[in-house]
Amino acid sequence: MEFSYWPGMASIRIIGGGLAGSCLAWQLRWRGAAVVLEDDHRDGAASRVAAGLVNPVTGKNYQPSWRIGGFLPEAVAFYRKVEEATASRLWHPLPVVRLVSECEWDKVAGKLERPEVAAWVEQVDEAVAGWRAAVVLKGGGRLDTRRFCEVTGEAFGRMDGPGDSRDVVRCGGAFDLLDGRLGEHRCAKGEILTLAIPGQDESRILVGGGGWLVPIGGGRFKAGATYQWDQLDGRPTPAGRARVEEILQSLGVGDFTLLAHEAGIRPIIRRSQPLIGRIGDDWIFNGLGSKGSLYAPGAARRMAEAIVDGREIEAELDLGRWLER
Repeated sequence: MEFSYWPGMASIRIIGGGLAGSCLAWQLRWRGAAVVLEDDHRDGAASRVAAGLVNPVTGKNYQPSWRIGGFLPEAVAFYRKVEEATASRLWHPLPVVRLVSECEWDKVAGKLERPEVAAWVEQVDEAVAGWRAAVVLKGGGRLDTRRFCEVTGEAFGRMDGPGDSRDVVRCGGAFDLLDGRLGEHRCAKGEILTLAIPGQDESRILVGGGGWLVPIGGGRFKAGATYQWDQLDGRPTPAGRARVEEILQSLGVGDFTLLAHEAGIRPIIRRSQPLIGRIGDDWIFNGLGSKGSLYAPGAARRMAEAIVDGREIEAELDLGRWLER
């Protein structure tokens, strides 16, 4: 459903044009709402830096991402719909190759037998130089987060207009959390390198050695990422670069050309699970953490339904209930 704006019509004002705000803008428009999307393009915004990685099975405990069975197909359908609306390629499905060391293998092998993990396993290769095994996972990929935010800003800047705001939604990510708007947070700075790597396989995402390598086309890759909880700013550091280069070495990457070194602040309230709700006069959408590409579309739909239709927010995503705890 496309929306035609006319002067004087009350709009919904979204403050923050990262993943959260951009997904919400589309979800509201498709429900017939007028939207004003505002963004100040601050340094350190995670959505502008992120690799957009979606990895079905994550972490040291080798568990499927929280509620991925519902959120992943919804996210893919959402990005395909935005691609059609903007004539842009945004979602890139890719297998995720999880490299497993000898010391990890017993734990991982046990997890592979569990149905919730096995559902995502394409194959297991036990003949991998320098590693005990490589587990190939299906359902992964990457979102071109920077391009997604850019085309969304262009679409809403062109088609929607200002007016009286009947609702305000704050989607400021880490910047809102650092201001103390939602109390305690767990924000973490991450540093990422963009590289040219001649001859490197671009058909898969590599995960291992405490990091990842994501192909972004044309012989270019994003590699990362670090976690730093004290220096929460958008400035890259020599220590961050050194750490990512260690990850590259463990993934078997030797020669490369550095194209960019960037830093962003992940907006984390509880792990990487989003929270939505109303606090006072404003709506809030935050807490996407390092998994925004997976969770933003589904959380945005639920928020749009709450704003437009008055639908109750489910308990697991309700910011108000979380803060009461």
